[in-house]
Amino acid sequence: MDISLIVLVVVVTALAFDFTNGFHDTANAMATSIATGALPPKVAVGISAVLNLVGAFLSVEVAKTISSGIVDESRISPSIIFGGLVGAVVWNLATWLLGLPSSSSHALFGGLIGATWVASGSDAVRFTTVAEKVLIPAVASPLIAGLVALIATYLAYTITKRASADRRTRGFRIGQIASASLVSLAHGTNDAQKTMGVITLTLITAGSLPAGSRPPLWVVLGAGLAIALGTYLGGWRIIRTMGKGITDIESPQGFAAETSAAAVILTSSQLGFALSTTHVCSGGVIGAGVGKRLAEVRWTVAGRMVVAWLLTLPAAALVGALAGELSSQGSVGVIVVALLAIGIAVGCWLLSRRSPVGAHNVNEVPA
Repeated sequence: MDISLIVLVVVVTALAFDFTNGFHDTANAMATSIATGALPPKVAVGISAVLNLVGAFLSVEVAKTISSGIVDESRISPSIIFGGLVGAVVWNLATWLLGLPSSSSHALFGGLIGATWVASGSDAVRFTTVAEKVLIPAVASPLIAGLVALIATYLAYTITKRASADRRTRGFRIGQIASASLVSLAHGTNDAQKTMGVITLTLITAGSLPAGSRPPLWVVLGAGLAIALGTYLGGWRIIRTMGKGITDIESPQGFAAETSAAAVILTSSQLGFALSTTHVCSGGVIGAGVGKRLAEVRWTVAGRMVVAWLLTLPAAALVGALAGELSSQGSVGVIVVALLAIGIAVGCWLLSRRSPVGAHNVNEVPA
């Protein structure tokens, strides 16, 4: 396949991944605000979409980590990157269908690592960087967010214990609008950059950019628009799990969870840590549930989420490795992989229509 054509295919696939990232991760910012009634569902996803777009322009540190840190860009080709992206997209769609808040970020890393490993050997993967900027933050970030949310929830109820329930709810709902908006901004700052990094990596491997380049403006804009569009369409299935499946969340808890998550995400973005906003926000929701006395945390749901987290890297790596190997065989391989990915996407959508979740029923407790 002509180099310019495969680059175009990879760019389109990267933007498709960014789109799935948007609707997969809308829950991170807005699930608790929708669950508590702080924001109407469609208004919430609209605000989140705009702020994801704005956040995409605030930093490129995470993009640089991906474009020149995870794998050796001199030893891979655009077709390998294409295979890695397919692995990430397939995992995003599968977990969305199941309503599981898994990590789009780790799906992307897993896909790239698997495709690169098979194509160029394990030494083409920079495991030190993977451990330092992906694996360690993956473990630490939800624990930190959960602890901060636990303390914040306890303080919120303690400080406002003399206030009436209605007054407390009204006050924290207003606060939730601000805190949820901050999470959306942080999500755009962190997650949109991952697609920027992949496209920049592709341009470097194709010789269109020198090694170590920053993402061009058109890449930043394209990634921001793709994640904003996906966010606006709303990943209602995952919003339901985050907002109603883990715990019956109240406004003080929602405010505490969102604020703690935003603080962790924004700090990590500036440090170039490509962490999972899903892990952070889920940790914040669990911490907020534990922080309120007598609140019920549905640990079975939380356990299913953790299993999905553990499977994300290896599952996406396996699909990425297979797709990358087939794509590297030439034009026919790329076409076959693309058709299979489209078929899986259509299949997931058709299956989702059997039990649709939308703005009209997102606040029903999942079975």
